[in-house]
Amino acid sequence: MNNGKKIRVGILFGGKSAEHEVSLQSAKNIVDAIDKEKFEVSLVGIDKEGKWLVPNASEFLLHAEDPKLIALNRKGEESVALIPESNGALTNLTEGGLSSGVIDVVFPILHGPYGEDGTVQGLLKLAGVPFVGSGVLGSAVGMDKDVMKRLLREAGIPVSKFIVLHDEDVADFSAITSELGLPLFVKPANLGSSVGVHKVKSEEDFTEALADAFQYDTKVIVEEFAPGRELECAVLGNHDPIASGVGEVVPTHEFYSYEAKYLDENGAALTVPADIPKETEERIKHIAIATFKALGAEGLSRVDVFLKEDGAIVVNEINTMPGFTKISMYPRLWGVAGISYTELITRLIELALARHKKEQKLKTSQG
Repeated sequence: MNNGKKIRVGILFGGKSAEHEVSLQSAKNIVDAIDKEKFEVSLVGIDKEGKWLVPNASEFLLHAEDPKLIALNRKGEESVALIPESNGALTNLTEGGLSSGVIDVVFPILHGPYGEDGTVQGLLKLAGVPFVGSGVLGSAVGMDKDVMKRLLREAGIPVSKFIVLHDEDVADFSAITSELGLPLFVKPANLGSSVGVHKVKSEEDFTEALADAFQYDTKVIVEEFAPGRELECAVLGNHDPIASGVGEVVPTHEFYSYEAKYLDENGAALTVPADIPKETEERIKHIAIATFKALGAEGLSRVDVFLKEDGAIVVNEINTMPGFTKISMYPRLWGVAGISYTELITRLIELALARHKKEQKLKTSQG
C-alpha cells in the first residue's frame, strides 16, 4: 500500500453548518475506530466560520464526551488550505509553504451545507484528491429535498406529497392544508439531522415553524404527514451497491428530532434489525438501492422510508453522509450484517480510492 507505507487519511470534520457538533462526534468515532495498521490519520477541522485548521491530534476536541458542549479545540492550531491540483498537499497559511505531508484520501465526515451538499466535494475534485462518499452531483441532489423528491418521483419511486416555499413567498395556510392536510411537516430544504424540522398541527405552529426553518435556508419544504413506521436502510458501494438489513426508529419524542438523535441517549429506540416480514425488508432494500442509483449517490448513504399500515413504502429522504456517532443507525445496520465499524471505514476508503483510480483514466482532451 502506498509503496509499503500506510495510507494517509485526512479526516475533514466540523464545518460551517448547523450540524457542526454532529460532525465532531462522528469524527471522534472514526478516529477511534480506524484501522491503525493500514491507515495514518491526519486531522483537519473546519470551524464555524469555515476556516480550515490542523488541530492538536491528541486533544482535538473539547468536552468530547458531552454532545451538548462538544467543540473544536483551537489550541495549537495551524491554518491550512487545499488548492486546485495540489493532489492532497495542504498549504500552511500560518507559516507559508506546504503543511506536513500529503493526504492520500479524504474522509469528509461533514454533515449539512458546506460539507454534504457538493461544495467540499467540488473542492476535493479540483484538488485531485480521492474522497469518501458521493461526488458533486449526488451530494447536491441528496441534500436538496426539493430536487431529491422530484428526481425520485420521475424515477417512479414513491415519495410523500410536498409543496416548496421560498423566503419571499406568501404562505397560504388554508390552501396548503387543503392539499396536504394536518398534521404536516416543515423542513429547511438543504439541511439534515432534523435541524429546523417541525411537526405542525395548527396555523400558529405553522407560522413559528416557517420562521425557524427560514433561518437555515431560503427554501423550505412543506410535506404531508406520512403516518407509519420509520425505517432506515444502509447502502454501500459505487456502481454496484449493496443494501444492509433494515432498522426501525421508534422516537420517544414527538418525532425523530435533532435532540432525539444526538442529545438525548433515550430520545429514540433504534431496533436493529426491524421486526418486519422478510418480504417487506426485501422491498425496502430494493427501494433503497433504486434511490441510491437514481440520485447518483456513491460510497455510502442511508435511505429513510415510511412503512404505512397498508404496506406501502414511501421514501422520506437519502442521507449521503450519515452520522457516525455512537448511537447512529448506519454503522449499526452494517454491524448486524457482519461488517464491523472498523471494516466499514476501510471499505469506504477503498471505494473512494477505486473511484478516483477509475476517473483518472478518463480522457480530458481529444486525440
